[in-house]
Amino acid sequence: MNRTTGPSRAEPLRRPPRLAPGARVAVVAPSGPVPEERLQAGLDVLRGWDLDPVAAPHVLDRHGRFDYLAGGDADRAADLQAAWCDPAVDAVVCARGGYGAQRMVDLLDWPAMRAAGPKVFVGFSDITALHEAFATRLGLVTLHGPMAAGVDFLKNARAQEHLRATLFTPESVRTLASDGTALVPGRARGVTLGGCLALLAAGLGTPHTRARAHGGLVCLEDVGEEPYRLDRYLTQLSRAGWFDGVSGLLLGSWTQCGPYERVRALLADRLGGLGVPVAEQFGFGHCDGALTVPFGVTAELDADAGTLTLDEPALG
Repeated sequence: MNRTTGPSRAEPLRRPPRLAPGARVAVVAPSGPVPEERLQAGLDVLRGWDLDPVAAPHVLDRHGRFDYLAGGDADRAADLQAAWCDPAVDAVVCARGGYGAQRMVDLLDWPAMRAAGPKVFVGFSDITALHEAFATRLGLVTLHGPMAAGVDFLKNARAQEHLRATLFTPESVRTLASDGTALVPGRARGVTLGGCLALLAAGLGTPHTRARAHGGLVCLEDVGEEPYRLDRYLTQLSRAGWFDGVSGLLLGSWTQCGPYERVRALLADRLGGLGVPVAEQFGFGHCDGALTVPFGVTAELDADAGTLTLDEPALG
């Protein structure tokens, strides 16, 4: 197994082309099992955008022994690889998160996927492991955004509209605005990266991940984690030097992680000493109306104003 990690400094990545009406979108399940009714509802939303969504062959599978997985590791990897390497497919959207991407990421044929050329990739939560792999192995901008069978996507017009705008008219959403405040004030420039805190900590020292986030505007969020666990993940990343040289931080949602004031105190304790701007409650992740955040683009964070302004649109 190739255990090399990606570059130690965050660099701007290649932007895939935006989508046009009629584009084919493959929906895959790299992680947890997908309820059929939610999948069908998500496909209907995509059809309503004048896209041509197709479900991967194993998207509704269930693992024979582990009910938290959407089918076998090899089948989940085969679905993702086949969709990515299909020249008729313009975008790959994950159906949901959960757990399982780490089990299949090393089964992907990265040279073949690189040869297939750039296309759009969307997901969040457990998909953090794949965002890192797409950055380090394919050098591509990816979209940290809502997933096709996610309850937060299906029931929220803002989440749907922001993803749709990012896919079709990315220049219209070059500035992402939050309703939050500055945990640490200031402005910073860097390359966006990050994802689910637990998955970033779990990825340390594994293939297809960055050794550190130097030069990055790091986006962090999580769900269902007690504050002591969040403390452990942040401390692990800090002790490993992962935060060394970061430009700034954007903190998303911390749903079901305890009272927010308790979480906020922990975030200030673990991150406030980095000496960089930190924007809180930025509106991405496991929350209603989640924003779609492109990873791999150069941007400016204004923590006081609660804005992230991209140097160029997320997609070409």
